[in-house]
Amino acid sequence: MKQYLQTRNNQSSDLFDIFDDFFKPMFFEESKELRTNIKEAENTYELELELPGYQKEEIKISLDKGYLTVSATKTKKEGDTSKYLRREIAESTSRSYYVGSDLTREQIKAKYQNGILCLTIPKEVPKKEEESHLIEIE
Repeated sequence: MKQYLQTRNNQSSDLFDIFDDFFKPMFFEESKELRTNIKEAENTYELELELPGYQKEEIKISLDKGYLTVSATKTKKEGDTSKYLRREIAESTSRSYYVGSDLTREQIKAKYQNGILCLTIPKEVPKKEEESHLIEIE
């Protein structure tokens, strides 16, 4: 399965981020993407996406032109006027995967439990070549 990646993080950077980057080990890169495990079974692919702290209602899954997009957005609590001094937890995240243009929404199964979104996607079945239908010339 080809993987198409699109990440959106709504985090503002500040002066301290410069120093954080400077002191990070040289070969360590902290990922801010939606972390995903992809397993291959006999007839399906299984995606496990980490979405801790999100409610099921805050997660949206869409399929458009062969791209499966998972996005999650925290809902703001009424009356919350907190001012953050530093914000490292993203309010929203999104990632897209190319799954093929032959799949339909009904073929993809989703389950969310304990902060893990599990998606089951059937493997694409190779299309049979159509028989040629010759038109007879008179």
